[in-house]
Amino acid sequence: MGKLIFSILAVVLFVYTSNAQEFQGQAIYQTKTTLGEFRGRPDMSEADKKRIMERMKKASEKTFELNFDKSAATYIKEEVLDAPSTDGGGRGGRFRFSSGDDGKLYKNIQEKSYAKEAEMFGKVFLIKDELPTFNWVMGTETKKIGNYTCYQATAVIPKDTASIESQFDKMRKERDRERSKERGEEVEEKPDADALNTDGANDEIITAWFTPEIPISNGPGEYWGLPGLILEVTSEKTVILCTKIVLNSDEKVAIVAPKKGKEINQADYDELLVKKMKEMSERFRGGNRGGGRPGGRGN
Repeated sequence: MGKLIFSILAVVLFVYTSNAQEFQGQAIYQTKTTLGEFRGRPDMSEADKKRIMERMKKASEKTFELNFDKSAATYIKEEVLDAPSTDGGGRGGRFRFSSGDDGKLYKNIQEKSYAKEAEMFGKVFLIKDELPTFNWVMGTETKKIGNYTCYQATAVIPKDTASIESQFDKMRKERDRERSKERGEEVEEKPDADALNTDGANDEIITAWFTPEIPISNGPGEYWGLPGLILEVTSEKTVILCTKIVLNSDEKVAIVAPKKGKEINQADYDELLVKKMKEMSERFRGGNRGGGRPGGRGN
């Protein structure tokens, strides 16, 4: 039944987009990410830990703008100025939590390709690669998001072990193990789960809700490939929800690919990111904390 519904909606999408030459729209998405526990340094006060957790929580709640036509889209994070620090410029005031989703993303659905600006330790890259393939499985449930009737679809994807968040999580676990050893505690040495090839061990299920009432095969972030605009995505730690849609506004937005930065493919960029994060982790363990964190937009 799910496959039949998917096929019917796909035909509707094809017919509509073939005739909607000037169709354009904008969707605003809010994202929320569940954060792990922040332990901080042994000498860090509870007040500092609480302040940092509050900033991390605020930084994990982001707003994105998707501008789309029938074949392409740009996905950009809205810039928000931080409130002035009230801690006198102390260590808590210099804390920054950044993510790898801050650069401008351009997706071309017809060519099944994307281009993205990314900044790593002050250097700008232009990532160009093929769009990921999602093997969507149609569900039977529907629900309303705003005024739109949405259909459920799920897909299994590999976890992003090369993201900045994943790398910082690794660094935190390594630091915790070292501190436990310094205190003379017994530490169980475990293999890196990301390196294991256990079937399904590094996969996660994502659930998407899309509406054929906006028959554009696009969505937030890297998500696409359904016969309708994706209005909500739920993954293991993150929820992305569309809060506003504007269709065929008189004010048109240019949907163009970014051009700034050194060109690189995704695999090479991920490999370089992991290498740089490991170097930073070694500097931290060696007591040299001047190495800094990924600058700018955190890619």
